[in-house]
Amino acid sequence: MNGDWLIRGRDGRLSAYAPREEAVWCWAEQHPGGPWTAPRTVGGDQRVNQVLAVGQGTDDYAHLVSWRPTGAGEAGLVHSTHFRPHLAALDWNRLGHPNEKGKQTGVPAVAVDAEGRAHVFVRNKGGGVSMRGQKERGGWGPWRDLKGREVEGELAAVTRASGLVELYAASPAGILRWTQAGPGHVPALDDEPLKASVRPGTLRALATSDEHVTLFFTDEADTVCAWRPGAEPVELLGCAGPGPVSAIRCTLDDIDCTLLAQRSASGRVAFAAYPTEQESAGAWWTDSGPQLPADVQVSLAEDSEGRVVAATLQPDAGRLLLTRRKDEPGLALEAWRTV
Repeated sequence: MNGDWLIRGRDGRLSAYAPREEAVWCWAEQHPGGPWTAPRTVGGDQRVNQVLAVGQGTDDYAHLVSWRPTGAGEAGLVHSTHFRPHLAALDWNRLGHPNEKGKQTGVPAVAVDAEGRAHVFVRNKGGGVSMRGQKERGGWGPWRDLKGREVEGELAAVTRASGLVELYAASPAGILRWTQAGPGHVPALDDEPLKASVRPGTLRALATSDEHVTLFFTDEADTVCAWRPGAEPVELLGCAGPGPVSAIRCTLDDIDCTLLAQRSASGRVAFAAYPTEQESAGAWWTDSGPQLPADVQVSLAEDSEGRVVAATLQPDAGRLLLTRRKDEPGLALEAWRTV
């Protein structure tokens, strides 16, 4: 999965998404802070592959993107919008293939601009990135080749506070970045990549202020680094485990903080928090919860009362675990429970 798959909807209820059994499943709170419904499939009857990208706009609608099988060894991308957890999602809308046809080329990424238009990004067979975006008056624009070379691992898409969309990717040359010059513009590749030792599959982008996006990544020395364009990357702390971090901007004890979570090498979930954009303050991992399988995914959100919520999901087994921050100082968490 790519993106924040645990999100708060327009009605205040939390929902979680995952690809399972040739469909996308959705779990949702029955009411804000209440018990959860049994999982159900979303997007209609179309079979999809075991891959999912999730994005969310300022209107709080969820945008889901997956691959569907189209023939022997071939696939095409599909998109669905989920307006509220208690409503059925729109049926899958076919987006096609960035190279007209062919096999699945990589895990897609999706970001939603200030006008509510989804931008779907995916690696193409040439090793660069292609994008297809929604039009302002409905429908979709054409596939566009955004260039780039030797892209590796998952892409990281993000929406700035301004509502403009950005994309990041790892390559042997370093970190590639695409930015929009204005609303509706096609994202353009920076002239030069950031020359950094980056481990593919570890990128996570987060809007950390009105001016900045912070990109988190793991380098070849197993260190989680933070980078804001215009400055050099900062070594934050040693990674807790091999996968990407989940990140959220939240308020802890009246301090604007960035909270990171990652499945640790011990199998538990590790958390680290620090004042937002103040990496020099330092951060330290603290483990929580039971030991989990290696394929578990971690996501963070805030509930309708502004409390941090963490979830882990084992897609193959469909096992969703959840915890919330207690109403007390620090980052004390409730006991993890199965949804």
